[in-house]
Amino acid sequence: MLDRRQFLQVAAATAVISGAPGMLSRAAARQTITQDDLLSFDSVGQVTLLNFTDCHAQLVPLYFREPSVNVGVGDVKGLPPHLTGKDFLTAYGLKASSPEAYALSSEDFSALSQTYGRVGGMDRMATLIKAIRAERPNNTLLLDGGDTWQGSYTSLKSSGEDMVDAMNALGVDAMSAHWEFTYGADRVKELIEKLNFPFLAGNVQDTEWEEEVFESTKFFERGGVKVAVIGQAFPYTPVANPRYKIPTWSFGVREKLVQQRVDDAKAGGAELIVMLSHDGFDVDRKLASRVSDIDVILTGHTHDALPEVVKVGNTLLVASGSHGKFLARLDLDVQGGKVKDFKFKLIPVFSDVITPDPEMAAVIKKIRDPHEAKLGTVLGKTESLLYRRGNFNGTFDDLICQALLEERDAEIALSPGFRWGSSLPPGENITVEQVFNQTAITYPNAYRSKMTGQLLKDILEDVADNLFNPDPYYQQGGDMVRVGGMGYHIDVNKPIGSRISNMTHLKNGKPIDANKEYVVSGWASVNEGTEGPPVYDVVTDYIKKKKVISIPPNDSIKISGL
Repeated sequence: MLDRRQFLQVAAATAVISGAPGMLSRAAARQTITQDDLLSFDSVGQVTLLNFTDCHAQLVPLYFREPSVNVGVGDVKGLPPHLTGKDFLTAYGLKASSPEAYALSSEDFSALSQTYGRVGGMDRMATLIKAIRAERPNNTLLLDGGDTWQGSYTSLKSSGEDMVDAMNALGVDAMSAHWEFTYGADRVKELIEKLNFPFLAGNVQDTEWEEEVFESTKFFERGGVKVAVIGQAFPYTPVANPRYKIPTWSFGVREKLVQQRVDDAKAGGAELIVMLSHDGFDVDRKLASRVSDIDVILTGHTHDALPEVVKVGNTLLVASGSHGKFLARLDLDVQGGKVKDFKFKLIPVFSDVITPDPEMAAVIKKIRDPHEAKLGTVLGKTESLLYRRGNFNGTFDDLICQALLEERDAEIALSPGFRWGSSLPPGENITVEQVFNQTAITYPNAYRSKMTGQLLKDILEDVADNLFNPDPYYQQGGDMVRVGGMGYHIDVNKPIGSRISNMTHLKNGKPIDANKEYVVSGWASVNEGTEGPPVYDVVTDYIKKKKVISIPPNDSIKISGL
């Protein structure tokens, strides 16, 4: 008879040989995919565009679960990127439990994370980029779609400078922006001065001087082709983020201005027009149908990862995911100012099978070493899969809401529907770094105030319209505000003011009274002067007290109209 130690040894050996049901062991998985496999590509044409976006200051490997719900409304209902789970796998012919399925869908994420491990890491990204540049030395452009300087402990402490150093080392050729602006106008200008490459945001204008704030277009020559890169920052920055951080800058899609930029680039001899955009996928899909002569849109903001380009007329849309999880490669054959042929690959950055680049590893070490003890401090352990990304709820935000309810003595909690934030499989330690990956912003105060039931409904209706308005130009990205202590029903197809119903106080089971005031705690208010402790301290204190985190399934939100 085996004792417990012998049993565990046999079980471990068996797992390596056979793997858990329906999946490979990690050792076997490593044998099925290699760095060479990830880089394998039959190049075409003269120009290679490499793109990542929305890395949110993530320098080291992490876990990141793709959404299980990504609702499309109106004309885009059921179209990519509004396919998830098994529907996504079927649409792209991906095999369940495969490396691609793990990278691109939420299916069996917890189990497959034990097989395929972490993703991302800028030292791994650098390895891929250097290999492709060595293969195509005079043909390659590396373009960063923005949301690069925000989203981690070290970026918050350095006010974005850590990522400027990392991107300079990576050899980025141009970038655009969104969350960068939350450091404030003065800091943005300071950091741009430290960049070795252009910061392109042609849709940002100064309201006092009525002039452009940033460069809009940069010309490059690659493979004998003159390439124009036009930068487009997030159009709704002063609405989605604090206006007081950038008080004299105005944004917007500015469709006519984009067309003018394209026309000017063509007149300047550009043979290939690339838009480096932080509009969001559906906004760029509409823009591509209304602005002529854009050859490629490298779209960002909505964190979508698609293994194929989406073609709108003659424009190719590339969606390269988030958090440094993917590197997109698009090869283009340009003849007579037209794209005659192209080839695309979305490369998952599987950390376990990519050799870290030593130069980038040294940069990352220098950034992180002063903070390593703090970053690695263990606060507790999770028994549940913790993730953020999803239209209606995420378990890490459920955890944040629980912390707000208890630590701030509130009846109802609100957590913004940010799409950034890493994931954590069951059984993992929750560290300080993990908390800051969800909360590292420059306006973190966890407020406590009274709100009427009507105001709560108005907030939910406003966010829902931002997500589910049939016109993409009225969508600002993000997901539904998360709620704690309250449930509701939502019909995504109804007009604004009519989507939210049956709001219920979970503690007593009573309907939320429109005229009654409730004690509400939340964070990331865009109002200047918001008071309260930083949310990362609130969440840290809560996890330290609980020690073991278990998040029950969230069935308080009922969804119809899908």
